Amino acid sequence: MSNDEFPTDRPAVVTCGLPYANGDLHIGHLRGYIGADAFNRALGTLGQQSAYVCGSDMHGTPVAVNAEQEGVDPESFALEWHEQYEETFPKFNVEFDNYGHTHDETNTELTQEIVHTLDEEGYVYEKEIQVAYDPDADQYLPDRYVEGTCPYCGEKARGDECDEGCQRHLEPGEVEEPTSTITGNPAEYRERTHKFFEVSEFSAFLTEFLDDLEGTSNARNQPRQWIEEGLQDWCLTRDMEWGIDYPGEEQRDIVLYVWVDAPIEYISSTKQYSERVGTDEYDWEQVWKDEGEIVHVIGRDIIQHHTIFWPAMLEGADYNKPRGVAATGFITINGKGLSTSRNRAIWAKEYLEEGFHPDLLRYYLTTTGGLQQDVDFSWDAFQEKVNGELVGTVGNFWYRSLLFAYRNYEGTPEADVSADVENRINGAIEDVREAVNDYSLRGVGQAATQLAQFGNEYIQRHEPWKLTDEEPEKAAQVIRDCVQIAKAVAVLLEPIAPDKAQGLWEQLGEDGRIDDAYLEDALEAPPRNFAEPGELFEKIEDDRVAELNEKLEERVATAADGDDDDEGEDENENENEDEETESDDTDAGESGDMTDTDDLEPLAEDRIGFEQFQDVDMRVGRIETAEGIEGADDLARLEVDIGFETRQVVAGIKQLHDLAELPGEKCILLANMEPTELFGVESNGMVLAAGEEADLLTTHGNAEVGEKVQ
Repeated sequence: MSNDEFPTDRPAVVTCGLPYANGDLHIGHLRGYIGADAFNRALGTLGQQSAYVCGSDMHGTPVAVNAEQEGVDPESFALEWHEQYEETFPKFNVEFDNYGHTHDETNTELTQEIVHTLDEEGYVYEKEIQVAYDPDADQYLPDRYVEGTCPYCGEKARGDECDEGCQRHLEPGEVEEPTSTITGNPAEYRERTHKFFEVSEFSAFLTEFLDDLEGTSNARNQPRQWIEEGLQDWCLTRDMEWGIDYPGEEQRDIVLYVWVDAPIEYISSTKQYSERVGTDEYDWEQVWKDEGEIVHVIGRDIIQHHTIFWPAMLEGADYNKPRGVAATGFITINGKGLSTSRNRAIWAKEYLEEGFHPDLLRYYLTTTGGLQQDVDFSWDAFQEKVNGELVGTVGNFWYRSLLFAYRNYEGTPEADVSADVENRINGAIEDVREAVNDYSLRGVGQAATQLAQFGNEYIQRHEPWKLTDEEPEKAAQVIRDCVQIAKAVAVLLEPIAPDKAQGLWEQLGEDGRIDDAYLEDALEAPPRNFAEPGELFEKIEDDRVAELNEKLEERVATAADGDDDDEGEDENENENEDEETESDDTDAGESGDMTDTDDLEPLAEDRIGFEQFQDVDMRVGRIETAEGIEGADDLARLEVDIGFETRQVVAGIKQLHDLAELPGEKCILLANMEPTELFGVESNGMVLAAGEEADLLTTHGNAEVGEKVQ
């Protein structure tokens, strides 16, 4: 690995957290797979050699449990879901260079080889531990057969993870008040011998690893707390039959923990790709054993596995370590937690059946907020995003500029691109480079959309329809610029909306595939002639959205009527869970300053619960504009970018701040306040400030715009 800017002269691999072969895909899953696909495509436009690999996670207790309920063996059950995923991903233009699964021969052999190496190097030892046992069912209980209380935060937890509270990985025997999910009766702890990986030996290495790690701030910062608290060794084995056998062991009722073989599938899938295309084209060992660039795109709930356990395993087995880990935020639906048990989800097959193009969802999921921020999906917001940015900005510019060029010049006018437009396109190209190196998919998409917006303004400002008769050369120059901008937008937008970008590529009369183009091709002259263009994006009507909202409400209501336990959890370990309580990647600390408390407002005596605090939605914002409100002595009108949108806010800071200096400053915005009107100006939120001098609250580090304050 390196920290050189992309592109480098070393091969890269991009991976995404494995989908658990246990149920239908929904947009919570798709956010990660689409995001990783877009990042891999963006690397390609920079000229970076890269492969995108993944595979289905076949092992673990949820598969075994559900297979038993359906009366089939776990392998057949998991393979059926694996095959469905293989069919579904391409329908969303997610193109893996290789998609395998954890139960195939390659991963089985490589997993046992790596574990054997760790054992030989002295990083594995045996230990007697307490394992949950169900006396009524007469069996030991692996992770997902156990529920109880988290010993760290007191929230409800399952056997291997505090999924409703602190999200900490839990070892066997840690859950308090264990209950068997098989019988619903209390479980008891009994001693069993298991294998442990000595993660604690890698504390210094992991600290240095995190210092160099790229990606999202939550993936870089959250693991430091676990290291500071003291790393616990990791139990590698489980009491069950479904999984990969520990190498050299005769026991068939103890297998490797699913989180051992799951990440090793990243290596196995890369190896399979290399074997298929040949090492001259792509060498998996150069990536994983030499100095390749490894990037993982994962869900926020599996940060610990990818930044603690996984790099420690790689170091112990002498493999290359990840360069970057980008952890996505969660998906909510209409402001509420995504819940598969309550059918409050937008399913992948449902989206396709509704007839929407996959690139619309790709654009929404990648450009609504930063990668690590939570994204709320609603059909109304989806409509607004599509109609406003894709139809109104990108599609409008593409169609009007190409149609004018076709009708007046039968294609690209014979003129040179103006210096101003060339500079603007070069600026957009540089924006994409910076966005990729910042792991910002939103930045990649915005570079394309903002260039299209520039194109709309450019054509509107020059009004070529008025120039064709009086100044034909000037008209040709303007349209030549517009056609070049249109091509550039297509090249820049390809990672986000590959099929639609290919459509424009073909309308321009270009040969080949746009996904073979590099950023520099945005400035290559388009073909002289092309056919009459068509509109590439279609507006979503209000009655269509109303119909979709009604369908969703009916599904949720039906599920609620048939659900006696409204707090039921979903069993899908590599996805967003039901209404999770999210842990933050910052620590509370004590200030060393001494303050005269006599001058401070007394503390409120009434306390609020954690659930009430969770209802408060505070976001990191960036002030875009600030101006005084006429007739108001103290009030200023601010426009604050909070990632998802720009909010207008009225704040009483007119006399306390130099408003001209505020644009570009970060602030904290209380986002879920009811809108109000002050001096005839609507205020949609509240900027937080301290004291009589209105000291604006901001962030100490580099938190992204739109991140939630917790």
